[in-house]
Amino acid sequence: MTKAHKTVGTSTYQRIKHDIIFGVLAPGEKLKLEPLKDRYSASLSTLRETLNRLASEGFVDAPEQRGFFVTPVSREDLIEVSNLRVLLECHALELSISNGDTEWEGNLVAAHHKLHLMEQRMLQGDHSEVEAWKRYDWEFHLALIQACNSRNLLSLHALLYDKYLRYQMLVLTNRGETAVREHRAMLDAALARDAAKASEILEAHIRGGLAHTLEAMKEVA
Repeated sequence: MTKAHKTVGTSTYQRIKHDIIFGVLAPGEKLKLEPLKDRYSASLSTLRETLNRLASEGFVDAPEQRGFFVTPVSREDLIEVSNLRVLLECHALELSISNGDTEWEGNLVAAHHKLHLMEQRMLQGDHSEVEAWKRYDWEFHLALIQACNSRNLLSLHALLYDKYLRYQMLVLTNRGETAVREHRAMLDAALARDAAKASEILEAHIRGGLAHTLEAMKEVA
């Protein structure tokens, strides 16, 4: 495979995955190759590779002889994704706090600062940059666990986070001041090297988000 082909394939993968996560491609929607070819300016072979890759990650369904579909959503799947995220992210956080150095601390503080500024804007009613908000949220959670020193753990966590984010974007949940306080408390506990407290806050944070999203899903069902 040429470098150019890899670049096009990666770009197509990132764009389609983004559109699934952010609801541009709706749950259950059939992914017809010809319209996708025009929409993403990609060849049929690149699209098939991309959709098969997304199917292996759980974002696309590919029933035999029926084509490709955006994976449907369900309360049960969200609960399972959230429980797995608790297991992986809390474990990674404890490892990261144990291993983290001064550079890790600096990156964590910087990531929280960006997130906090965006959260303050949203508390004031500015929802014009939802994607930036979720990107900063992701960067903060990643900064917390970045020093876990496990590539496999980080990779699995990233996949679960994207699946969790997809549900949040379907109902656009924001827990306001509660989430802001939890993020600050996680930062403080991590910098204090209190792994048990940081993990406890993180679990409550994820489960609080789960409850909030499940409640919001009732309203859009």
